[in-house]
Amino acid sequence: MAQGKTSFGFPFSVNLAGRIISSDGDEAIRGKMIQVLFTAPGERVNLPEFGCGLFNLVFEPNDVVLADAMEFTVGQALTRWLRDEIIVDAVSVEAEQETAMIEIVYTKRVDLSRQMVRIQFR
Repeated sequence: MAQGKTSFGFPFSVNLAGRIISSDGDEAIRGKMIQVLFTAPGERVNLPEFGCGLFNLVFEPNDVVLADAMEFTVGQALTRWLRDEIIVDAVSVEAEQETAMIEIVYTKRVDLSRQMVRIQFR
């Protein structure tokens, strides 16, 4: 297994011994992706541009236009904030009733392995 960075686990937590839980590899990357997607720009005081703005799309009609907007927004945000760790290969969104399924295909820069993650958004 290729050596990667170790980071705080997401969500941030402490184990029974009082130590901070850490994560690395795929788990760390997926945690960072979730942080980017579900953080609204302006939410972080010292980094107000950070985030995706995905929640800004919640009240829009769930249709093909929204799916296209989500694909663009997610792809741009992940490319901007995680460009040192991943290459975003594809983002696809399936919009159905009140749910959107986001599928992200990416390549990890550390070992050039291709990964995929699905996130359900309501």
